[in-house]
Amino acid sequence: MSIPLLSVNNLTLGWRQGHEVKRVVHNVSFQVNAGEVLAIVGESGSGKTTLAQSIIGLMGENGVIEQGEIRLNDERISHASARRLNALRGQVISLVPQDPGSSLNPVKTIGEQVSEVLRLHTPLRRREREAQVVALLEKVGLSEPALRAKQYPHQLSGGMKQRVLIAIALALKPALIIADEPTSALDVTVSQRILDLLDLLRRESGTAVLFVTHDLALAAQRADRLLVFRQGEIQESGDVQTVIRTQRSAYTRQLFADAPAFSQRFRPPSPTLFSQPAVEIRRVTQRFQLGNASLTALDDVSLTIARGTTHALVGESGSGKTTLARILLGFQQPDNGEVIVDAIHTEGLSREARRQLRQKIQIVWQNPFSSLDPRQTVQAIVGEPLRNFTRHSASARDALAQAMLEKVALPPEVLSRYPHQLSGGQRQRVAIARAPILSPQIVILDEATSALDVTVQAQILTLLEQLQEELGLTYLFISHDLTTVRRFAHSVSVLKGGKLLESGPTEHLFAQPQSDYTRLLLSAIPDTRSLQKDVA
Repeated sequence: MSIPLLSVNNLTLGWRQGHEVKRVVHNVSFQVNAGEVLAIVGESGSGKTTLAQSIIGLMGENGVIEQGEIRLNDERISHASARRLNALRGQVISLVPQDPGSSLNPVKTIGEQVSEVLRLHTPLRRREREAQVVALLEKVGLSEPALRAKQYPHQLSGGMKQRVLIAIALALKPALIIADEPTSALDVTVSQRILDLLDLLRRESGTAVLFVTHDLALAAQRADRLLVFRQGEIQESGDVQTVIRTQRSAYTRQLFADAPAFSQRFRPPSPTLFSQPAVEIRRVTQRFQLGNASLTALDDVSLTIARGTTHALVGESGSGKTTLARILLGFQQPDNGEVIVDAIHTEGLSREARRQLRQKIQIVWQNPFSSLDPRQTVQAIVGEPLRNFTRHSASARDALAQAMLEKVALPPEVLSRYPHQLSGGQRQRVAIARAPILSPQIVILDEATSALDVTVQAQILTLLEQLQEELGLTYLFISHDLTTVRRFAHSVSVLKGGKLLESGPTEHLFAQPQSDYTRLLLSAIPDTRSLQKDVA
């Protein structure tokens, strides 16, 4: 019998806090064979990332291995020296970290950072390394790879930075790649390309992949085996079909019930679908000057959002989604065209009129980690719009903030906490509570559920539907997650390169896409039907 590439035996991990150790992984055992993909799925805080960090020796000084061992190619590495781990990293085992924003050195070019692993582990000369860097950046789907190699991380989007990290991990064709949420910041087409690339590497070089993710559909489609993790413990494990068919634990059943990819249902059409428009965008064009070149971010775009409905805006990075949202919020004015919000023409409004218009349209940003002021309590954060736009007393603001927190199912004790004391799902609920407190007509949801586990995401989507029904809200839902769009949106518009390709009711567009690009987007959705065909 062959020796497993990776073997984790009775592993217990914790974090040292003063004189105590808080356990986060409890007596975990599993194996990964050469050329195999093992997906670890579970909620935030379950210990998935801690486990991944321990395997590659990156837990940090306060990380503690209390019990058990980790073996790589039958070599015990759980207590290996820093020198030995440095020799293994990149060449034998690589990590694609979760956060592209903090994982790259801001003062080094992209090329320097990709080249470093080649410089440390290969005899390649400088020019050979530079050529290899460009080839790697092209392989992971970066446009103009030679230019990207000369740029710095702040000049790249989050998705681009994630692809750089994947290029670094792939550089030496390691025996094992640990991919910690490798596609969470990527569009579906780019995500598919990256996962196809990992599959190719696996077939060509026998590389194994430990895939840490909250995307159950991707895990089920791409992995050979699933390991379901909760609160630091394995709930169940096995080959994909077995786990899907049996779902022995209640937690696993909840995960599959909450994952939109495992439900083919569409949101029922809204009874107000043909009512007065909440938003009208008429032939809007927006250009940006970049040095001597001109970039057209929006090209003669027209669309209408019916009052009380959810309209999704989909398309890859750079398609114009964010530019359109900024125009609706009044952060910038289009070069041409009209924007009508709640029957108000936005062109030529005075500063005060524009300020008042912002009460009618609010936004929930993608990242609850960075969109909430870390110096303010939850009570101050939720009540801040009232302080800026109304003359309510402090006690009245506090009462309204508490009432809004109750609507988003957060307990009163959260009011006195700071953002860092909340989970990711709780922070997103706070961001959502803040948005409707001024009784706006329209709320822009900018990837508002993309960073959430499927169970928390399902709770947030249900909450948003309830708030929409109670308050008559209109949502513009910007997302690259087409399975969530299918479940949540009444209608959809598809953007590419600043052009509106098509628009219509969600079910109709998914069933009968008119453009090749829309068909490409839909084909990139993980297909779970074949996985479910044997399920009773």
